Formats: sequence, structure tokens, C-alpha cells
Amino acid sequence: MSKKVLMQGNEAVVEGAIAAGMRFYAGYPITPSTEIAEQSSVRLPQVGGTFIQMEDEISSMAAVIGAAVTGAKAMTATSGPGFSLKQENIGYACITEIPCVIVDVQRSGPSTGLPTSPSQGDVMQARWGTHGDHPVIAISPASVSECYFLAIRCFNLSEKYRTPVILLMDEIVGHLREGVEIPDHLDIEVVDRRLHTDKGHMPYEADEKGVPGWHLCGIGRYNITGLSHDVSGFPTNSNEVTDKLVRRLMGKIQNNADDIIEVQEEYLDDAETVVLCYGGTTRAAMSAVLEARAAGYKVGMFRPITVWPFPEKRLKEISSGKKVKRIIVAEHNFGQIVLEAERIVKNDCKIDFIGKVDGTVITPGEILEKIKEAE
Repeated sequence: MSKKVLMQGNEAVVEGAIAAGMRFYAGYPITPSTEIAEQSSVRLPQVGGTFIQMEDEISSMAAVIGAAVTGAKAMTATSGPGFSLKQENIGYACITEIPCVIVDVQRSGPSTGLPTSPSQGDVMQARWGTHGDHPVIAISPASVSECYFLAIRCFNLSEKYRTPVILLMDEIVGHLREGVEIPDHLDIEVVDRRLHTDKGHMPYEADEKGVPGWHLCGIGRYNITGLSHDVSGFPTNSNEVTDKLVRRLMGKIQNNADDIIEVQEEYLDDAETVVLCYGGTTRAAMSAVLEARAAGYKVGMFRPITVWPFPEKRLKEISSGKKVKRIIVAEHNFGQIVLEAERIVKNDCKIDFIGKVDGTVITPGEILEKIKEAE
């Protein structure tokens, strides 16, 4: 039976991860994500899992990769500076196609900044934090309930596409408390990685979606390297093989975007102004939209739940329609997703921006004022 529980966003992430099959956590405490480590240290032993506190963030990411290689579903969590430190090993997990989940509870920066204050300043780092071209999936929850269910989705996508997935939270959502309806575990869809079980398959032999099956350790030869490699997993200096590898890595996400991308749309049928928001700005945006509509303004909301890959196809459809005149991007940074919106929308309609970098939150009133300006 389902049950309703009062919990914090960070706590909900752990419960969702465990429901998805997470049995290993390695991390280093850092505000405002520390509750994820604390809750994992309590809950994992109760379900036969393992919690380990590492000496720093990059070693935490390395431990998660090691656990995932053995077949475990593994997760780590961090914030700001710790997310930066994890990047080298996140890149390693991308090229070696090791499924794992990284939670980043964003805080105000740069550097140590305002550790307890909200921000959405890691959006571009989530996409481009590691060097080289690589695929990424990043998902941004806007409620405690979504922290639970999107944690499950992160694990499912990670297993399905053999890639690291980032749960891109922020302090607002991570420290929010509200009731969550926890379903019976039998009602939760859990995806496990597709296994190669016979010796005839190469470790990086991909299916029609561009995703290799998982080659169990101990069956045949299995080499893992951060170097460019062929289907056997062994290094190569071949430009042709490298080109094929990188294009497949990118393609397995790009070509399956319809399965990966999720958005929320509200009142777009007649909207002349659209508020684009995500994560911790969502509730303020929705409140402003409802208040504006009550006052007679034709306003809607478009929210990427999947931030990366960005839902550019749908945003282009919205902006190129005859009704929409302006899009207002609301985010807690100096302007990051607004750059994507400008790139996609181009000359279709005007782009406005409202952002904050002082550690305070954008209020519904401030967004409403911007809506009235746009009109």
C-alpha cells in the first residue's frame, strides 16, 4: 500500500534512489546536500546496501564508478565546489559508459560563495563540466515528490542508456519539506541494465539504440579505459574508431531524446507571454502565472524537467507559433538557460530575463512585474 510521509527534498532523493535499487553510496558531506549522505548512511545498511564516506569528492566519484562496474546501482551527492571536483571522473564514466547517478544540490557561488543560499549556477557545468564532447542527462526537480520520483527516473535512464545521470537540484528544493505519497514498491517501474551473458559479445558492442549491453566482470576479457577504445574496450589510436565511438556516445542520447526529455506545460494554448523556468524557480513562476491570468494577462509556463538534453524542439514549436510574443526566462543565476533560449528562439519572439545572484529567491511578485512589463 502507498503511504504519505512528510520529508525533506534531500531525504526524498535517498528514498527514491533506494526504491530504484541503489545499494551503494560514496560521498563527502557538503552543504546543502549533506542530508543525502546522512540519510544514506542510515537507510542503506537497512536494505543490505553500503555507505562509505570518502576523503574527498573525486575519490567519492571513483568509488561510485568502481561499485557500478561490479553491477551495483551507485550514487553520490554534492554541491558547488564538490561538483567541480568530481568532473574528471564524471568524464571517465561518460567514455567508459558506466551507469551511476550524481546529485548536485546547487548553492550560491562562485567558489564557496554562500553555502546555505539558493542558486542555479551549475547548469552549464552540468552540461560542459568535463572536457571533450560527451553526452549528458540532467534532470531538475521542483518539489519533494519529484525528488523521489525523479531520483528513480535518473537511475532508470542511467541503466537504460549506460551513462552518468545528474539530478540537478538546488537548495530551495533540497531543503523543502512537504508530504510525499510513497507508492507500493510493486507499482514502481525499475529498469536494470541489459546484460551480455555469453562470451561471444564484445563489451562495447551496441544495440540499435547505440547502447552496449553490460559485460559482467569475470566473463571473458573486459578492459575499461578512459582512452579512446574499440568494441573490445582496449585502447586505440585509430581516428576512424575514435570518431565512431564519440558519435555513438553522443547519438545514444540525441537519437533517443523523445524518451529522455520531459517537460511541464501550463496554459500555453492562448499564451502571448511564456515564463520559462525550472527547479526552484518553478513555484514562484507558477504563482505569478496564475495571478497574471486572473488579472487578464495571457500567460503560460514552460518548464524543462529534463534540462539536458534541452527540449529545444518543443521550445522552437512554442516560439515559432503566431501567438507567443515574448518568453521570460527566470533562473537563479546571471543567465545560463537564457542562453539556450536565445539560441533556439532567435528571431521568433523577444527573450526577457529575470535572475538573482545574491542568494535570495525570485518572488512571484517580481516575476509578475516582469510579465506586466512584457505586456
